[in-house]
Amino acid sequence: MLLSLLLRRRRHHHHHQHHLLSVRLLLLHHQCKPLSTLTISLSHPTYIIWSSNTSLGKTLVSTGLSSSFLLSPSSSNAKKLLYLKPLQTGFPSDSDSRFLFQKLSSLSLRRNLPLLSSHSVLLSSLPAAKSFKPNEFSVTESQEMCELGFYEESKVLEEGRVVPELVSETLYAWEGALSPHLAAEREGGAVGDCEVVKKVERRLREGLLEGGVERGRLDGFCVLETAGGVASPGPSGTLQCDLYRPLRFPGVLVGDGRLGGISGTISAYESLKLRGYDVVAIVIEDHGLVNETPLMSYLHNRVPVLVLPPIPQDPSNNLMEWFDESRNVFNSLKDIMLEAYLERMQRLNEMPRRAGDVFWWPFTQHKFVPSCTVAVIDSRCGENFSVYKVQNKEVITQQFDACASWWTQGPDATLQTELARDMGYAAARFGHVMFPENVYEPALECAELLLDGVGKGWASRVYFSDNGSTAIEIALKMAFRKFISDHGNFLELLKNNSAERCIELMVLALKGSYHGDTLGAMEAQAPSSYTGFLQQPWYTGRGLFLDPPTVFMNNGKWTLSLPEVFYSEMLKLEDITFRSRDEIFLKNRDKSTLAGLYSSYLSQHLSQYSGLSGIKQIGALIIEPVIQGAGGMHMVDPLFQRMLVNECRHCRIPVIFDEVFTGFWRLGVEAAAELLSCVPDIACFAKVMTGGIIPLAVTLATDAVFDSFIGDSKLTALLHGHSYTAHAMGCTAAAKSIKWFKDPMTNLNITSEKSQKMLLRELWDAELVQQISSHPSVSRVVTLGTLFALELQADGSNAGYASLYASSLLEMLREDGIYTRPLGNVIYFMCGPCTSPQICTQQLIKLYRRLEEFTQVKRETKIN
Repeated sequence: MLLSLLLRRRRHHHHHQHHLLSVRLLLLHHQCKPLSTLTISLSHPTYIIWSSNTSLGKTLVSTGLSSSFLLSPSSSNAKKLLYLKPLQTGFPSDSDSRFLFQKLSSLSLRRNLPLLSSHSVLLSSLPAAKSFKPNEFSVTESQEMCELGFYEESKVLEEGRVVPELVSETLYAWEGALSPHLAAEREGGAVGDCEVVKKVERRLREGLLEGGVERGRLDGFCVLETAGGVASPGPSGTLQCDLYRPLRFPGVLVGDGRLGGISGTISAYESLKLRGYDVVAIVIEDHGLVNETPLMSYLHNRVPVLVLPPIPQDPSNNLMEWFDESRNVFNSLKDIMLEAYLERMQRLNEMPRRAGDVFWWPFTQHKFVPSCTVAVIDSRCGENFSVYKVQNKEVITQQFDACASWWTQGPDATLQTELARDMGYAAARFGHVMFPENVYEPALECAELLLDGVGKGWASRVYFSDNGSTAIEIALKMAFRKFISDHGNFLELLKNNSAERCIELMVLALKGSYHGDTLGAMEAQAPSSYTGFLQQPWYTGRGLFLDPPTVFMNNGKWTLSLPEVFYSEMLKLEDITFRSRDEIFLKNRDKSTLAGLYSSYLSQHLSQYSGLSGIKQIGALIIEPVIQGAGGMHMVDPLFQRMLVNECRHCRIPVIFDEVFTGFWRLGVEAAAELLSCVPDIACFAKVMTGGIIPLAVTLATDAVFDSFIGDSKLTALLHGHSYTAHAMGCTAAAKSIKWFKDPMTNLNITSEKSQKMLLRELWDAELVQQISSHPSVSRVVTLGTLFALELQADGSNAGYASLYASSLLEMLREDGIYTRPLGNVIYFMCGPCTSPQICTQQLIKLYRRLEEFTQVKRETKIN
């Protein structure tokens, strides 16, 4: 009755609501513009010039490289080079882009080669702008930076010849000869990281397109020169090696040929590699110390080291002779860069075919995967994949990782770098060491953080393993031993060697659950697509599997879906509908009519397996708290799960919480047990525990569970383990992630209620969620913490895990920069604990728009 009323209401108001939402979407779209929209052309080489410190000759290298590319008389093609200096301080007396412009113009005259060149400065602080003479520029003041209409042009034309072109630009300029962050602070010219990156992307795209460079011909070249050293701050204070990381251009490092320069050059190189940059060459000035020899030895000759002649220090020297003397070095550098570019393009283009020849992807029907649909992931930066695509041209485009790489991902770009650094330290310090009867700092810190976090108040022991499925296997062993220990009659049977013959231990679990792929874990879940004979011929399903009540949003209302066994005339409308999601988790529901129905039903079922009179005994309860992940993103009624735990406690059945998916803020709290208001005896965690950067899993247990394995023989111990148990790198990553996610200084989404209970703030826009739940193509929506899921309205073969019904919608979303992998006709988005609500809103906006298009396509297909 309730659903029919809501459906009628939706039909009456759908057009009005759609108009209001369209206005809201438009407003939100202009407010939220995340970095996922970055698109970088690979139709020409683009390189970034780094330096191990300031004043080592980056601009000289840029100039020499530009001259080698533009002023070689052999080519008859129309060459164009774009030089960008994103950040310039000490302006206008110091301008690297103007220096390059002037030197290239002079070199073209010296070598009698034509060159069309221009120089411009796009934005500057007001003090920098006022340093110009009034007739040299026009300036428009904005809130932060000024638009500076400064432009110079030099034309050297020769009739009948193709003229190469140089475009030399400064993007942001400040007057003070300071680090950009200090100059921006003192001159009121603050610029955000996103703004800098987007400006670079736009100028790279526009700069070569305006020159008409043809696709597939190496007639275009881009050089981006940084300011100061590799780790010098940008205008916001972010280190430049982090600032430009979303772009991940391959680079050339200008090293230091002076005394002490070996150390500084290696440190700069390591800083770039730590952040995932490719360095194709190192260039140093010859100071007579032969620094190139130890550098090449350290690099094992993997990266060429080029040596430039000594740079004249006389300010009056115009450097023309030096550039002539250095011509062969710069030609070699250019050739190295072009070769590296061509090799990279070849790898990217061949990868889909090569992958199709050798990979066996999990959960994938290869018949449905032509090589042209294989996503080539060049890198990831925080929550975004950088994906290589061949459209009208070759590009690297960013896609939001909306499935959190199978629920493992949580870091933003900053945490990703922190984890890489800490893991490198752990690898260098420990490598891997044996764990049994040993202790080392990463494992100890990780264990103590777990017991003071997700295990606080109930757990006392941490058992390490390597993935969620094996953590479940360990939990089952623990639970069964605890059951045996708690039931004296069972022990008597064991002493008589008759237990194996007369007793079969089972699990109590829920239909739709999923606890992993290993054989034992699969036995602990109900029959499903994952357990069929073609998948697991040994499967018997050793459990009592109950059909759980679930909760979802439809037409903007949270509604309870009950299995038929719970239907009763005693139930009222308020028992199965909720004014808000928070009502679903209230403890006062324990006194409701529905709680009584749940308890009676569970007690009746468990009574059939109590005592030792029967052959089959329930030796453990295993549940995914609140959300069943792989089973279809169903929200199980927390009241039902709480009653289930209570009944098992009464029967002395150990309780296992499978929090491999739900743990560590996935559902808005550190452990999903907080949402159920009850605790387990054993719980399993993995995935986002390490920030998704390396495999690690843990099984937490109470003292009582631990004590059940204490005895006089090694044969009573838990005989289970893995070679990489408590791996130092994994424990280090977990310790860093656990602390990072719950610290309000590093995770801005952390909030506290009056009770001081730590929560994530709401990440998914409530109005958009409600509207999506009212869409005619959507049957249900679930949103909690970092999870947003919807089920598409589908029937028959179009529903379920094997359904391809959502494939066209997925293609649309990927075109919009959202990477997601469905569970049949269930589409879900998942972000990280640190993801801003603005980014989540952006994904919902794109989803809603594509739902409209998807619905129209399905409607037209049905008509035809």
